[in-house]
Amino acid sequence: MSRNRRRNSDANISLTPMIDVMTVLLAVFMVTTPIMTNGINLDLPNAGHSALTGNDHAIQISVDSAGRYYIGEMQLPAADVVTRAIAMRGENPQLTIVINGDKSADYGAVMNIMGRLKDAGFSRVGLRTKSGK
Repeated sequence: MSRNRRRNSDANISLTPMIDVMTVLLAVFMVTTPIMTNGINLDLPNAGHSALTGNDHAIQISVDSAGRYYIGEMQLPAADVVTRAIAMRGENPQLTIVINGDKSADYGAVMNIMGRLKDAGFSRVGLRTKSGK
């Protein structure tokens, strides 16, 4: 009988090391998450006091100074940007699109994506700017 008691007492699992590891992981994720969600670094052009600063419920499309297109932080060709926007419109027909164009971006690249979106049937497309206060 003493053998059975010994086996039962050895079967306990200590949760303290697991909780310590999970606490460290939680702290690491809490510190690094804000750093990873900064988005594309753009220098937006200045506008008057009625600048379009963006909408939380709108699709944010960015055009950087090299003419590359992004949805969020994902770089895509212009045709794929339009395809994704059309897919998102299926879920919300009143979808608004805000284009964030770097002030040193090629005007043609910004107008290219805007024209493609208009051709795809999007009527609510705007350009985001900084307030010129």
